[in-house]
Amino acid sequence: MEKRNVCAAVIQSSPILFDKQSSMEKIASKTKEAARLGAQLVVFPEVFLPGYPRGLYFGTRVGSRNEDGRRDWARYWESAIDVPGAETEILGELARETGVYLVVGVVERDQEFSRGTLYNSIVYIGPDGNVLGKHRKLVPTGSERLLWGQGDGSTLTVIDTPFGKIGGLICWENYMPLARTAMYAQGIDILITPTADARDTWQATIRHIACEGRCFVLSCNQFVTKDSYPTDLACYEDINEDPDVICRGGSAIVGPLGEYIAEPLYHQEGMLISDLDLSLVARSRYDFDAVGHYSRPDVFQLVVNRQKQDIVRYSPDK
Repeated sequence: MEKRNVCAAVIQSSPILFDKQSSMEKIASKTKEAARLGAQLVVFPEVFLPGYPRGLYFGTRVGSRNEDGRRDWARYWESAIDVPGAETEILGELARETGVYLVVGVVERDQEFSRGTLYNSIVYIGPDGNVLGKHRKLVPTGSERLLWGQGDGSTLTVIDTPFGKIGGLICWENYMPLARTAMYAQGIDILITPTADARDTWQATIRHIACEGRCFVLSCNQFVTKDSYPTDLACYEDINEDPDVICRGGSAIVGPLGEYIAEPLYHQEGMLISDLDLSLVARSRYDFDAVGHYSRPDVFQLVVNRQKQDIVRYSPDK
């Protein structure tokens, strides 16, 4: 069998929340460090650019919002990015300079209609500097729905690379069995799972998914401390009673039989780097292939709507 290896790096870090420049600087420094260590695929956590606002209420209670929350949300909107846009150009230059496939969790601004909606997205950038694709989170979890809109099936993206097919689902999307199936059916070899979930149960999830999908899973979380939050937020008091460590991390790399290749990293920033042997994917599917010989299409079928969903359609001019 042809040898297809890739050196993958999972970055566990955090920027200064709401600070686009801080995020970009960290992405640049961590990517260059990973590339020096031989990484060809570099992965950053969920909404690393410009950060995951854990613990903030944005002035919302059921039935009401307040002006402080609106101010903080507008600040978050200002720190989001366009895809494609100025920031993806800079990230493209970084990927080209380092020769890596770069996968970054971002807050993406809608460019097509009102520009008033944000999305929790993954951006894929190739070593040639081009944006290869993106994925928008299908269902923001719980109160995340106050911040981000819902993606659609048009961004269930899988990217062909010389070492295999890569793609991702964000955090609790990975609890959606049909979303996972849609990714498996595209022949995924490396499933990237940017997350904000630091609980022990998340580890059970990613190990199950690796074993179910017979694929590598790269799970990437932030390690966040309270001093990464700007103290001039209008709603800074939301985290007054929170501990100094806001998120303990838990990034990990799992092989296609559910075994850890890199154990979970907790309570510190750091990098997990590992050489992945893609031949293990084919070997692992000998006795189980969820969308192949272990499927029953006569009993179960999944229909995936890959059509982009537009709120407005304009008829042709006469």
